[in-house]
Amino acid sequence: MVRASIGRRTSDGTSGAAAYELIAPSDKTALLRELTVSLAAATASTYGLGRPAAKGITPTSPVALLLESGSDKPPATTTAVAWGTGPTVPAQFFRRVSFPAVIGSTIVWTFAGGIPVPPGTTLVLWNLAANGVVDVSAVVDENY
Repeated sequence: MVRASIGRRTSDGTSGAAAYELIAPSDKTALLRELTVSLAAATASTYGLGRPAAKGITPTSPVALLLESGSDKPPATTTAVAWGTGPTVPAQFFRRVSFPAVIGSTIVWTFAGGIPVPPGTTLVLWNLAANGVVDVSAVVDENY
């Protein structure tokens, strides 16, 4: 098992759109262990974490997670904050959070068993309102 992580800043706060997407590799499951969301603008904001009905197409800024431990192979899980066609809205959300208009407001969601992201699928942080940008940090285990 490989432990990997990354911190990214979102760029789209449009209500009813994805802010961030965690993309599992095509050949292995990623387990989301922790997700930290921290408000980077003084804008009251509401976010939800869920599985999109359809993942984003042609992410324009995919970035691979950084290796923390477990292997000398680089992680294959990636993230995106912009797309040619964005992911669709999740039907349900694992978690939701509402932030006051205070920069630095933060939530840390920890998933003891990990939320599985099967090969080729994704999880999204969804803008449930007209939101400010946030810093998002993810910790993931990849099964080899």
